[in-house]
Amino acid sequence: MSFAKNVSETFQMEAQGEKTKDYDYSLLYRQRVMGQRKAGGAVMRLDKPSNIARARSLGYKAKQGIFVCLVRVARGSGLHRRPSGGRRPKMMGVLKLTRRISKKSIAEKKAGKKFPNCEVLNSYWSGEDGRHYYFEVIMVDTSSPSVMADPGLNWICSPKNRGRAERGLTSAGKKSRGLKRGRGHEKNFPSQRAHHRKAK
Repeated sequence: MSFAKNVSETFQMEAQGEKTKDYDYSLLYRQRVMGQRKAGGAVMRLDKPSNIARARSLGYKAKQGIFVCLVRVARGSGLHRRPSGGRRPKMMGVLKLTRRISKKSIAEKKAGKKFPNCEVLNSYWSGEDGRHYYFEVIMVDTSSPSVMADPGLNWICSPKNRGRAERGLTSAGKKSRGLKRGRGHEKNFPSQRAHHRKAK
């Protein structure tokens, strides 16, 4: 079994909270999430990705101009204030509301705002607790010479890819916009409001 596959299986067992006779993976996961909780800020730059196999599959390379940041996103559907005017309870518009973009997409936008001279390449789930979700976002410095010289990565230096996360051009952003096709996206077409608005 390859190194990347071993790492992926370990992270899956951590997230599922499995316990084997050799190791308690749930304890390892709790310790990692506690470390993320104590990181300090909502967006923190990391020395290296925690899940190296997942990061490499999404385009991460250990070279100058590419780094990973940990982003914290609050759970829940956001702050919905109860209207002061009189309404039927059904029309209050407070309960059972969800955002139109995913938590992952919110994390990418936060990272893009924190590092304005970099572009978001991709992101992946890193952990969650009772109050927050944690994502690791891969950032690319588009003015770095090593990135410009990389034939597999210099496409992101083009001006048309500026502000990818803010414009919904990342993988998570396209999913929220309903542009993905295939299994799991049957309700997205012919429009976002078709199928009794089940797309959003």
